Amino acid sequence: MAIGTLGHALLGLLAQRECTGYELTRTFDESLAHVWPTKHSQIYPELAKLQAAGLIRQSGSGARGSKTYAATAEGLEEVRRWMRDTIPSESVRTERMLRVFFLWLLPPNEASTYLREIGGRHRERLARYEAIAAIIPSDDPEDRMGRIAIEAGIRYESAMADWASWAVEEIAKSAS
Repeated sequence: MAIGTLGHALLGLLAQRECTGYELTRTFDESLAHVWPTKHSQIYPELAKLQAAGLIRQSGSGARGSKTYAATAEGLEEVRRWMRDTIPSESVRTERMLRVFFLWLLPPNEASTYLREIGGRHRERLARYEAIAAIIPSDDPEDRMGRIAIEAGIRYESAMADWASWAVEEIAKSAS
């Protein structure tokens, strides 16, 4: 059975600690969604696939039929294999940036407004990432790696916000 990126992400989370499907969904919503967005409805079928493949096991059950999952030794080895032996995709498809190529079709004031909105979104995410970074402890490997990942987000969002401001200035120069 082929395991996709979502499955490997779930294995990585379960390598850190046992979780319920709900806890995994919250982790995606609060942190991983910034780099790998997923829907609640995708997580549970993926957990079933991982369990059928013997990569995770149900380690407990709770109220309202909740199930707690843990990575098996095979699951840990699979996520390590994925980390070591596969080349991650570098493709980035973003409609927002595709539209930037065609801003010449809009009047300069509309193009500038569009770019200011992009800059605003990046500044909002930057503020969220900085708030997350401020509370991540760095005294154990899992937290340290999370802090390193969030720093990439901080730097990216900062660079994109700066770029959007620069682009608005460029449009103003060409419009005058």
